[in-house]
Amino acid sequence: MSEPNPYTSDSGSYEWGPGGQAGAPGYGYPQAPSYQPTLAGGVPVPPQHAPMMPAGLGAAPLLALGDITVVGDQIITPAGAMPLKGAVWNAMDMSRTEEKMPTVAVVLAIVFFLFCLLGLLFLLMKEKQTTGFIQVTVTSGGRHHATMIPATGPDTIHWVMGQLNYARSLSV
Repeated sequence: MSEPNPYTSDSGSYEWGPGGQAGAPGYGYPQAPSYQPTLAGGVPVPPQHAPMMPAGLGAAPLLALGDITVVGDQIITPAGAMPLKGAVWNAMDMSRTEEKMPTVAVVLAIVFFLFCLLGLLFLLMKEKQTTGFIQVTVTSGGRHHATMIPATGPDTIHWVMGQLNYARSLSV
């Protein structure tokens, strides 16, 4: 014989259980609905509506520089949103490019100098190394935010300035 269900009354109607749901235990995940539309073969039908996007996130970003993103008519930063209209954008190049002779050039020059004088041509080898950051600042609506973009090469400043000029054209 089966045990009586503690969540139903003698008349068979549901009473509220400890989980706040009728006939449900007070722990775990809620049970799936008993009816799901299915195709032939028992395959469940996916929902027929598009998921809703939260407000403010529906637009695609127009520009992203470090942690500064321009979406619609707002500038999104970690500190909060700022109005795009009237924003003042600045950049400061704090990177440097060094040119030096690599160690392998010196070693090859010494080795080949013993065989012929053409080994001295290895001393003409140079390598460029760029280090540092480019600081981008934006001021709008009485708020200010700065971000640092790593300089990966001597042309990084040109890319950042192109993005900054686009941001300035959006801010007018």
